[in-house]
Amino acid sequence: MVNKLVPAAAATLALFLTQALPAAACGGLIAPNGAIRLERATTLVAWHDGVERYLTSFSYNGSASSFGWIVPLPAVPEKVEEGGGWTLQRLFRETHPQPQIFDLAFAAQRASPTTAEVLQQVQVRALDITVLRGSGQSVLDWAAENGFAVDAETRAHVVHYAQGSPIFMAAKYNAGRAQQQRLLFGDGAPVLITLKIPHPWIPFEVLAAGAQVQADLYLLSDKPVNTSEWRALIGVSGVGTAVQGAEGFTLEFQEKMTDSLYRDLSTDKNMGWVRKDSWLSYLTLNAPDDKVTYDMSVTPMGIVKVAPFGTKPMAIVDGTPMRARALDAPTAPMGTAMTLLLLGVVVAAALWILKPREA
Repeated sequence: MVNKLVPAAAATLALFLTQALPAAACGGLIAPNGAIRLERATTLVAWHDGVERYLTSFSYNGSASSFGWIVPLPAVPEKVEEGGGWTLQRLFRETHPQPQIFDLAFAAQRASPTTAEVLQQVQVRALDITVLRGSGQSVLDWAAENGFAVDAETRAHVVHYAQGSPIFMAAKYNAGRAQQQRLLFGDGAPVLITLKIPHPWIPFEVLAAGAQVQADLYLLSDKPVNTSEWRALIGVSGVGTAVQGAEGFTLEFQEKMTDSLYRDLSTDKNMGWVRKDSWLSYLTLNAPDDKVTYDMSVTPMGIVKVAPFGTKPMAIVDGTPMRARALDAPTAPMGTAMTLLLLGVVVAAALWILKPREA
């Protein structure tokens, strides 16, 4: 059984649900001797009123029958359960239209136990999932005792992430149960994680496990997300722009939640919490692994922010002694700048037409 550090949003799809406004990201997935490789991971992250939800799934290829992954979490989950069966595919279809023909309150700042504490255990299809609390070394010790073959890179990640949050989720693929359930090898189970945190958080640095990092990130929010404060302040769309400090990470698509999308998402399994008054945003990441050295959050203004790997999850927004708190100010409705520009043109034209002419 192997594991490669994969974010609690193991891959590429984040769904941040209503708030003034919210990982997922995904990491390399391997087995002994490189027998398993991650093909694509997709994650939905929803944040609303202090509650974050991760819906994550991944696909892989290879010949190993047993492997696993370890995910850093910013808080102890309220619940871990099977997620919607078609939600991630429906979001992909929506954003790829076809032409017609942490200073974390939950951590309590207490010393980590010398032995990892098992907080939750649950089965989701062919996955055996365990939520752990402990120091990085105690989590690694637990992993070794439970059949995870952890390489040096993953060890370093676990130890580093544990400095900001002592919570991890370990998932192990059960080939025997997959066969009984007639699941196809390579298909991932959608895992839905619900937890409480002050701000959304997505670990992205763990994606950097190969030469090139490719990921998709979906956000659902009660306001459009953006890549800069000034665009948000005046209501200019950020579509087509890059996230500051993140090479190859761009905002590609954005729209108000449609009736058909809401119906399809909210009626999926355990997805009744999806809100109708949301905006859908789609971001893509395509960059060399040595450039993906950050984790991500979203500010109350809806600005996508990244900070160096190792920054405490909530500090990406709340700031640190070396980093200022993210700007939080009222934002104009999307399209305000264009509306004002058009209004200015109309007023100017009217004044020109009505200007008295010399005899």
